[in-house]
This record gives sequence, structure tokens and C-alpha cells, in this order.
Amino acid sequence: MTVSIDVPAAAADVLSKPIGHLIGGRTIDAADDHFPTTNPCNGEVLAQVASGTEADVDRAVAAARAALDGPWARMTPSARGKVLWRLADLIEARTEEFAHLEAVDTGKPVTYARLVDLPLTVDWFRYMAGWPTKLVGSTVPISAVATPGDYFAYTKREPVGVVGAIIAWNFPLMLAAWKLSPALAAGNTVILKPAEQTPLTAALLGEVIREAGVPDGVVNIVHGYGETVGAALAAHPGVDKISFTGSTEVGRHIVRASAGNLKKVTLELGGKSANIVFDDADIEAAAAGAANAVFFNQGEACTAGSRLFVQSGVYDRVVEGVARFAEQIKVGDSLDPASQMGPVVSDQQFSTVMGYLESGRQQGATVAYGGSRIGDAGYFIQPTVLTDTAPGMRVVDEEIFGPVITVQRFDDVDEVVRAANASCYGLAGGVWTSNVARAHAVADQLRAGTVWVNSYNVFDPALPFGGYKQSGWGREHGAAVFDAYTETKTVVVPTA
Repeated sequence: MTVSIDVPAAAADVLSKPIGHLIGGRTIDAADDHFPTTNPCNGEVLAQVASGTEADVDRAVAAARAALDGPWARMTPSARGKVLWRLADLIEARTEEFAHLEAVDTGKPVTYARLVDLPLTVDWFRYMAGWPTKLVGSTVPISAVATPGDYFAYTKREPVGVVGAIIAWNFPLMLAAWKLSPALAAGNTVILKPAEQTPLTAALLGEVIREAGVPDGVVNIVHGYGETVGAALAAHPGVDKISFTGSTEVGRHIVRASAGNLKKVTLELGGKSANIVFDDADIEAAAAGAANAVFFNQGEACTAGSRLFVQSGVYDRVVEGVARFAEQIKVGDSLDPASQMGPVVSDQQFSTVMGYLESGRQQGATVAYGGSRIGDAGYFIQPTVLTDTAPGMRVVDEEIFGPVITVQRFDDVDEVVRAANASCYGLAGGVWTSNVARAHAVADQLRAGTVWVNSYNVFDPALPFGGYKQSGWGREHGAAVFDAYTETKTVVVPTA
């Protein structure tokens, strides 16, 4: 495949110079230590990025603490909301620049970045812009026998403080919005640590944040590796909360590192989501939905419906439909408007996915479609459908994070619910049926944070999102997210 870089001028400007940190409102380059970010379509270097150190984290925490106690604390809730709305407007106005940077850095098709990642990013900031004026407390009557006298008691919501936000590489801009928008709405300050594989949109976001009028130090961005910047943030005594999106393995490291000052931690981790098709489903819609559930974003989504369960009566039709859908996907250059799927993000991820495919073959899985590399440049993998799969196979039990779906047959409801729940993960799931009572009953039994019925990957900033079991702690989005970004204070005053 031939790949060219043709991006809007402002995006080209981001690529034209080393990418530095944003600390205290200033762009700070590394003295001498940089790392490359590469184009997964061809492996070529896109830009050099400042490699953060523990000292950079110290400076960012100091800047965030000063801003927390300074102008940000004095800004009214309404004013904070206006800043968030202005930030949304500026991101929307620069959709093309953000979309092109996201595409060349992650490998996702620019069309999808333009139609999915950017609108959702804007939606999140606009939704959260309405919350600063609504984080209210309540009055509480006191009537305990052991508390004689008259008292006036009330609660209030206050910001947690300095937040460390560590994000993954699959949806870099959108995940930044998921962290920043509620944290800022609640009055916190933030140190954002982008994934080292995909730092480009964070660099442009830093420019937009300043343009939107966010006070210096309220949002700081420190680039670097997880074992340096991420670990330093998680362990830092000046950080009050960590919000992390990434793998379950790294989530465990975050928890251990955060234990020193017992900082608050929320984790959005891995998944191996079950997508269940019953024999009374709309088979054409279910097959297309199951394919989209796993092949969207190259399969690099924590919610990917990577375990497909199909009732025996329609098994062959669904497998055929999913394989046909996979065959028709146009895999290509992320900047080609016709591309529907790009490469996986990196050489490391390419090797991981190809290793799983080899493991599947060795353990007895049948490749119904795909299973191979595309071309000899970049990290392109065919969308792959594996049948004859069973629990115990690595492709069934472990998160692949690539365009690979495993298909298993079932006969009755109890059987498939047991199989769906037989996972250490519990992030999401899907149910395809025309029986409304069955849809509700199965959704009720699935141990997953989100269950979609006759649909998949429907997101909205008002919907709580998070996982059961090893898929994480806490919830993102909606009203629920503010439990993670605020402290509740109780005040009691005698009235006589």
C-alpha cells in the first residue's frame, strides 16, 4: 500500500516541530529526550515527542495545585460551564485538523474520526458544560435520639482536587474529553497523560484549551511512557485522584502505585464482551451488528463484541453473514476517504494480534474468513472470523484488541447466559432477539456494565459507563461520574 500525508495546514504545523508538554500554560520541550510517534499505515515517523520525567510530573502537579487554589476556584460554576462550551465550539471548528491527526496517529479511517470521534468529543464537552451549576447538595433533618438539640445540617459537593488522567491509544481525543470534561465541570485541575503511541491530538488540544480561556495550570499535559510519567502520576502524593483507561494489567499497577496516599482511583479496563444472537432475531441486522461490534475501529475497542454466541437454528446463516460483511470491508490508508478499516496502532499490537491468530489455529479454531496480514507495509490485518471456538482457547478467553471475532454455538438461554458470564471481564454485551421479555431477562442476567439490545456501541454522555469484575472500578459519564470527581461534605450547625 502507498501512503501519503496530506493534512490541513494547522495539523501539518503540529507535525512540523517537536511536541512538548503543556505545564502551567506554557509549552515546555524536553531538554534532550524525545520519542517518535509513527504512522501505523507505513511505520514512518510523524513527529518527535518530549519524553516526560518525574521532574516534569512534579512541575505539572505544582501548577495544577496552584491553579486549584487560584483563579479556577474563584470562577463561578456558570463561568466554568461557559469555558467548557467554548472549548467544544473550538474543537468543532477545527474538526478537520483533529480528525486528520487522529487518523494518521491511530490508523483509524479519517472518515470515522470525522463522523464519530469528533462529534462525540464535542458532545461530551457540551453535555458536561451544563453540570457545574447543577452539582448541588441537600439539607438533611437530624432526628437521632442520641443527638439532642436543634441543628441545621446540609451537604455540599466539592472538587476532589488534582486529578491525574491517564488515557489509552484507541480513542485518544475522545478519551481525553471523557476525563477532562467532568473533572473540569466539578472544579478540579488535571494532569493529562496521553498514550505514548498517540500524542498528536493532545498537542492540538493543548492549543485549543488555552484559546478557550482555561486558566493556566488548570489543564496540564505531560507526554511520556507509562513506566515513567504514568507511574509517577499514580504514586504522586500531590495527586488526589487517578482516572485511568487502559488494560487490566496496567490497571493493577495503577492501584498498587496509588496506595501511598490512598488517592481515589477509577478504572475503565479491558473487556471480552459477549454478543448473543437468538434464533428469532432479525438475522440480517444481527449479522451486520455483530460484525460492526468487533470490526469498528480495527477491533481496538474495550467494548468490542469479540465473543459471538449464536443459537443453533441460525448459526450457519449468522456466520455466513458476518463473514460476508468482513469480506466487504475496505481496509486501507487511514486518509483514504473510502477506507472502512485501517491498520492496528503499532508494530507491537500487530504482533500481538497475529500471535493470537496463530494460537487460535493451533488450538483448533477454524478461520471462516481473514486471518492474515494485508500487504507488506504497515500494520494491516484482515478482519477475521473464527469458528469452532470454545472456552479455554486464548482467542476466546483473552482480550485480543484487534479485528478478530470468535463464534460459539448455543441451544438455550441458561446455557448462553452461563457462557457469557464465564469471563473475568464484564464491560459490555449485546442481545439480538425479537422477544422483548427475553431481551430484558437476559440483559438482567448478564454481568456487564452496559447491555445493548438489537444494537451495539451506542454511547451518550448522559449514560453511565463502566465495568463489572476486572473491567474496572466506578462509572464514567452522566450524573454518576461526579461521584468520582467530587467529595461530599456534611456541615452541621446548631440552631439554638
